Amino acid sequence: MTLLGIYNVKKLVVVTGLSGSGKSSTLNILEDQGLFAVDNIPAALLPQLLELLGTHDSAVVNGVVVVVDVRGKDLDRFETISRELRAGVEDFSVVFLDATDEVLVQRFNTTRRSHPLGDGVTILEGIKRERDLLASIRQEADIIVDTSNLDIRSFRPALLKALGSPDPQLTVLFSSFGFKHGIPNDSDYVMDVRFLPNPYYVPSLRDLTGTDEPVKQYIKEQFPDWEAFLDKTVDFFEFLLPQYGRVGKSSMHIAIGCTGGRHRSVAMVEWLESIFEEQGYRVTHFHRDIDKH
Repeated sequence: MTLLGIYNVKKLVVVTGLSGSGKSSTLNILEDQGLFAVDNIPAALLPQLLELLGTHDSAVVNGVVVVVDVRGKDLDRFETISRELRAGVEDFSVVFLDATDEVLVQRFNTTRRSHPLGDGVTILEGIKRERDLLASIRQEADIIVDTSNLDIRSFRPALLKALGSPDPQLTVLFSSFGFKHGIPNDSDYVMDVRFLPNPYYVPSLRDLTGTDEPVKQYIKEQFPDWEAFLDKTVDFFEFLLPQYGRVGKSSMHIAIGCTGGRHRSVAMVEWLESIFEEQGYRVTHFHRDIDKH
């Protein structure tokens, strides 16, 4: 018998349940939470997987989430293996996803996928066979989540609540760029600050960037409505960011552009990053074109 804590990986979440109940979505959500994710692994390989990931920094620090289901063809061994893992992993849990037959049939029809056990039988018969195979595992599960009435928007918060996890903190990326070099194609919002006075035309400021205090001071002095503009911008994002957090969005990319991406947009990013960092947001920045002349 494996001794408690023998594995370097301290947390393992095994996701299982009915096909079409949301296992892949659960895997993606927990991966966004930082867990190392592995899909469709046979139950018999779980001990070897934990041994292998024992030197993987992310897996050791954040934990591992795996999907084990009928595709693995060895569910009859799951109970024995799970007992061993409970003794060897400090934080071990089995999450079972379920849904009504009617909902599962509808989901299969919508995606036009065949049931993994439905070779030569109807979707409904495949679901019934799968329920029989998973019945004992469902009884041993630590958490059971019925996804019948959950849509894409409500699934994430419902799952995290069932797992006892806090809502994920929204990560905000403020990036600066130059319109002459193209708009970042992965941005959620684009702000154009080319209306601000351009330090490029001041010889003493041209070779500086928006990270330098003289450039920031010049923008403030030359734009009388600076404080009002900054306040309105902050108000807008103060309202907007929590809305995205409520629907489960884990990251937000706000791109701010000026002509060359070295002065005005950089300064704006610096100001916004400082403000929202003080408000407790997890904020990062990226100055894409700051070194381009």
